[in-house]
Amino acid sequence: MFSIERRRQQFDTYVLSDRASNSKLEIVPDRGGIITSWQVQGRELLYMDTARFADPTLSVRGGIPILFPICGNLPNNAYSYKGQSYNLKQHGFARDLPWEVMEQNTEAELSFTIGLSSTPQTREHYPFDFRLVFTYRLQGQTLLIEQQISNLSDEPMPFSIGFHPYFLAPEKHQLRFDIPANDALDQRTQAHHPFFNTFDFAQDEIDWAFLQISRQVSNVADLSRHTRITLTAADEFPLLVFWTLKGKDFYCLEPWSAPRNALNTGDRLLSVEPGATMNTTISLSIEFS
Repeated sequence: MFSIERRRQQFDTYVLSDRASNSKLEIVPDRGGIITSWQVQGRELLYMDTARFADPTLSVRGGIPILFPICGNLPNNAYSYKGQSYNLKQHGFARDLPWEVMEQNTEAELSFTIGLSSTPQTREHYPFDFRLVFTYRLQGQTLLIEQQISNLSDEPMPFSIGFHPYFLAPEKHQLRFDIPANDALDQRTQAHHPFFNTFDFAQDEIDWAFLQISRQVSNVADLSRHTRITLTAADEFPLLVFWTLKGKDFYCLEPWSAPRNALNTGDRLLSVEPGATMNTTISLSIEFS
């Protein structure tokens, strides 16, 4: 019923398969622990720019990248901690580093666990010792991502964390949104706008942050594909970001734990005490009509 296959390619790819639901999940630990494909009933749900993915000098545009220890960017890619300046590029470094394969399970469940630990190189940009352990669980038509963030330092560790899923959408005008927010911040212009669950897809780019959501569940229906995707995030993710580009067959609905520049402002910044671990989850579910 369950299987995990390792495909040796440019980057080793692990393919989780559930024959009962005809579901598959592809994970590439060496390329930031990213999910590159999620299929249910044989249908692909994620967008992937394969040319960018093949170039390790470029950030991946597609799949479900991991954001840590920041979401978004910092002014001049810089922040200060205890009087010292550090540089972090947009969305942090977790999506660019190789993750370790820790556990594979095909017995009572279908799951895949990967880990990422601090190194001298990460401490140059983020002066904390940490351990991330993520478990991807494929449960029929639901993808569950469990996260453990451990602080191995001797002082509290501030951070933000998030995900950047690229959902396949060849006909964006056929999308119908249920995002639990009444207003949004345009992250390009810093203007605030009322939100009525619609977007103007004639714009070259939409980059809106929903800084105050009223519940942790959002839905997007695609009338052209007869699908409905539900994103459920734990309370550690109090905001969402919507991003898309004109002419590209994707939209991103991103759960973030904190807004841009939180390492400088402290706005909703998470923190783990020395020797402690934070556990949190998000899930994605698909329905067909």
